[in-house]
Amino acid sequence: MSGPPPGEAVRVISPDTKDWTWVLRTPCPECGYNAGTVAVTDVATLLRENAASWPAVLTGARDPRVRPAPDVWSPLEYACHVRDSCRVFDERLRLMLTEDDPLYPNWDQDATAVEERYNEQDPAEVAAELVAAAEALAARFDGVSGPAWQRPGRRSDGAHFTVDSFARYFLHDPVHHRYDVSAARIFSA
Repeated sequence: MSGPPPGEAVRVISPDTKDWTWVLRTPCPECGYNAGTVAVTDVATLLRENAASWPAVLTGARDPRVRPAPDVWSPLEYACHVRDSCRVFDERLRLMLTEDDPLYPNWDQDATAVEERYNEQDPAEVAAELVAAAEALAARFDGVSGPAWQRPGRRSDGAHFTVDSFARYFLHDPVHHRYDVSAARIFSA
């Protein structure tokens, strides 16, 4: 099954308009992620572990294109988002490490999901791409040390980060979306 039944349109998911930076101060009540308990030097390892869990989701017995509800992303859509988040955050981290207080280019994750037709992509290809994108970002995090953890960067909405807060903020995304597709918590709220 690669889409809705004949004659039925795919429901567009409502855009996510939350400011998720609160996860830097408060544990996530849904997935249990607690940024305050994550050592920034563990982010790369935790990202690799998370990425390694996605291929089973995408190549298992269940069709990863099936949405649990019409207005909730399928596992494949979540995996595409995690892959693309790794790519976007890798570029943002590169900017933070090479420029002084860069303003990140905007990224509309919801428009990307529609334009890139996330739910029509090949699950096996997405699994490999997600692992590769996570590895590239993890390797870049592995290269950060000392005062570089305090280098700043910012979004156009006014959110400011250091590489440290950026790393711990980012990690919530793949952790939360893995929870979305499995209800498995690796953190306890």
